[in-house]
Amino acid sequence: MPPGNCGDGWPVLAIERSKRGGLVDQIVAAIALMVNRRELRVGTKMPSVRRFAKCNGVSTFTVVESYDRLLTLGLLSSRRGSGFFVARSEAASAPQQLALQPTPAAIDALTPDLYSGVSDALPVGAGWLPPEWYGDDTVLDAVRHAMKIPASRLRGYGHPLGFPTLRQHLAATLADELFAVTPDQILLTNGATHAFDLILRTLTKPGDTVFVEDPGYSNLLSLIRHHGCIAVGIPRGPDGLDMDALMAQAAGTQPKLMFVNTVLQNPLGTSLTQAQAHRLLLAAEQFDFWLVEDDIYRELAAGGDASLAAMDGLRRVIRVGSFSKTLSPVLRVGSICASNSLIPELLRVKMLTGLTTSEINERAVYHAISARPYKRMVERLVDQLRSGRERTIERLQEAGMEPLARPRGGMFVSAGWPIAPTPEFNGKVIAERALRAGILLSPHEFFMLRPSPSIWFRFNVAYAADAPELIGFLQSLR
Repeated sequence: MPPGNCGDGWPVLAIERSKRGGLVDQIVAAIALMVNRRELRVGTKMPSVRRFAKCNGVSTFTVVESYDRLLTLGLLSSRRGSGFFVARSEAASAPQQLALQPTPAAIDALTPDLYSGVSDALPVGAGWLPPEWYGDDTVLDAVRHAMKIPASRLRGYGHPLGFPTLRQHLAATLADELFAVTPDQILLTNGATHAFDLILRTLTKPGDTVFVEDPGYSNLLSLIRHHGCIAVGIPRGPDGLDMDALMAQAAGTQPKLMFVNTVLQNPLGTSLTQAQAHRLLLAAEQFDFWLVEDDIYRELAAGGDASLAAMDGLRRVIRVGSFSKTLSPVLRVGSICASNSLIPELLRVKMLTGLTTSEINERAVYHAISARPYKRMVERLVDQLRSGRERTIERLQEAGMEPLARPRGGMFVSAGWPIAPTPEFNGKVIAERALRAGILLSPHEFFMLRPSPSIWFRFNVAYAADAPELIGFLQSLR
């Protein structure tokens, strides 16, 4: 432990920001070790969240998550109004690993470690940002406000469409920035994936053809197949969608709908031009299919980028939004904007499959996005991501890798080598080798329907920009 303490004899923890694994993992492991060594006795009071955060130079969000993990492990207990206390004097024989889940031997697009955030592996293939990037108090203050829910609201399940005040706020924001929409045209969901599921349940039946971008969002491919639909990939490259391929496929397959990332596409990070968006709308009109606009990265994009929903007015466009990229993904709040005729159908399916969504989470999101610091926090995120992208591309080039496209913003850079995959040497083989080395990668196989002519990976710039162990691993493959 370094010199100094947090008061009451509490030491400053030796937190290494360059060390593999998150700050939460390090805090949990350090406290577990102190408990195991009897440096902390049962009943010892922990520093308050704010004091611990200030003393150790981390966000209060990080401390809350660490304390919550320690509660789950049984190492701490909480007393309402009094704080946190050491709950037991014994830890497992390997305390440095208490917070970590077993590392899997193989990896696929639904590997829990890509979503859980509790693995000790460096999460360069994951889709979340470090908790510290969201701001010290924005999310926590919002959760505290949400927990002050009036007693009268505890009687029912919540409004089936979602928390009315949040829907009103979203409608006003969208009207100011993109397109006119009423609160009754907004349905709240448990994140974007839940929205995609509701749309597929409502608008498709087994055997229907569904267009996706290729490469595109990995979980969507699995979800489409789970519903018995036929996923057809439309090539997307640095310059956007291959519209000739789309027109040919539409003429031959009569698609029911198409999912598309208009801005900051996952995994390429590119955006469609206004002209491409217009051509896509004309194709949907000509061949009579729905367009589902996956718009979850809009707040991280440049103003003035194309919006299918704005251009179409929600006639045959369904817009899906989410707050997982600008607020903690733990809150799990997404939205569907659709026509007045379609919303009742989507609502019925939502109620059949889950009745309502969490009003507590929705209240927390409302308090976060309506607070004054929110816009500044998003601006700071954009700046951090811009810097991270530049450094990530430089580091990957040091490893002999080239980006598939030059991202226009967002969280991801996809890059690789001009090497054709083989059964013995491909993205998944490399990803499994990386996992054994403590690095979590997302290979091209997660994102593509077509065979890839090269081996590439999607990198999260928040974790890849300053990760010498990643570059060392990639260089060892050359």
